[in-house]
Amino acid sequence: MMAADRTVHGVPPSLSAKVVGSFAYLTVRDRLPTILTKVIDTIHRNKNKFFEEYGEEGIRAEKQTISLLSKMRNELQTDKPVLALTDDLQDTECWNQYLQRQQDLQGDQDSVSWFKSPWLYMECYMYRRVQEALWLNPPISDYDVFNEAKTQSYFESQQAMMTLCTYSEGVNKNMEELSKNQLLEHFNKLLQVSLWGNKCDMSISAGQDNSQKTSPLDSLNSLQPFILVNDSNMVWSALIAAQRPGQTEVTTGVRVDIVLDNSGFELFTDLVFADFLVSSRLAREVHFHGKCFPWFVSDVTANDFQWTIQQTMAANHKWMSKSGVQWKSHLKEGVWSYHDHPFWTQPHEFCDMEADAPDLYATLQGADLVLFKGDLNYRKLTGDREWAHTVGFNTALRGFGPAPVCSLRTLKANIQVGLQPGQGEKLSSQDPDWMTSGKYAVIQFSSSKLEQKD
Repeated sequence: MMAADRTVHGVPPSLSAKVVGSFAYLTVRDRLPTILTKVIDTIHRNKNKFFEEYGEEGIRAEKQTISLLSKMRNELQTDKPVLALTDDLQDTECWNQYLQRQQDLQGDQDSVSWFKSPWLYMECYMYRRVQEALWLNPPISDYDVFNEAKTQSYFESQQAMMTLCTYSEGVNKNMEELSKNQLLEHFNKLLQVSLWGNKCDMSISAGQDNSQKTSPLDSLNSLQPFILVNDSNMVWSALIAAQRPGQTEVTTGVRVDIVLDNSGFELFTDLVFADFLVSSRLAREVHFHGKCFPWFVSDVTANDFQWTIQQTMAANHKWMSKSGVQWKSHLKEGVWSYHDHPFWTQPHEFCDMEADAPDLYATLQGADLVLFKGDLNYRKLTGDREWAHTVGFNTALRGFGPAPVCSLRTLKANIQVGLQPGQGEKLSSQDPDWMTSGKYAVIQFSSSKLEQKD
């Protein structure tokens, strides 16, 4: 049973495209059809490649996939009822049950449709239908329609990546001599680099180039005022508190889980940060969580993760290739590991995870800290609901707390909790687009379920 099904006192409604003029409305009306059009164009542009690889069967698959996607685009633009999935992927039944639950919540008078239903659900559903269109048309079922954009983003951010690897090399070389304060300073810097890496999001730019051109380290000071909530000291304290002195190395050691967002430059910043955590012994192991299939244009899949490490190893830059070799060795030794789970590509709020994906919830309980990257994770953490800005982060999590949780997010959707009284109003008067421009950011922390009483 979804948390959303229960009558919970004081839980606001989901953000939805039914509010004309809202960011959700503009996303469903404009941005989603633009993304679908680009997907259709990409598949069409690659028809010769499909022909070379698969002959006439490749061309037939290309035509049928485009036909299904064009049909979906029309359903979206005319606010048609949402359809059950017809493929046989492992999560199909789960999606169709979710549709039924939404229908039950809505009652009989209205069908679940693109503009009338929760925005989070509809946006996730669109990407799942893209996957369905491909899956129903072998031999191009495994084709990543977003791969070109992701690859371009990586290569166009190379200069910034070299700068980061040079910095990282300097830190690693002197690691043994660093005082606790110096370690904290490097920690904060790399945490913030990972935070601002989240600006490079291609679903928000509808697939336009969004790479990092400048040095991410040089801009940290000037970006400081744009961090609206900064709980980085609490994140540091959680890591330090999790160190268990006096026990043998085999049975102890801190585990950090990073629930990834975008590939390209953002993933690169996450890898640099994870390397620092391990090299500084702040963590013994890092578990990365990505998506099972291409998602929200630029989200990380297993292929993107491995490809990024291979490309970094092959870079024509001493410290960058050295970083890549180091990362590969972390994976080989089991210090790093990559995981995916169908739940990350479903529309559920995270407060449903314990009931709907108990195995994943139990996995996260093994971590000492879980970092959630990016906007979509934030929307799922808070349920993508119309919370007042002053509502506490813990309250908005609605009981979700497998381990201490930190959200690193640049704001690209109109939801933000945990602000001081008056802070949201002041921002609205100074900058009406503050919640959706990616210009502002938060580092928000919740220590555990125990705090979530209010």
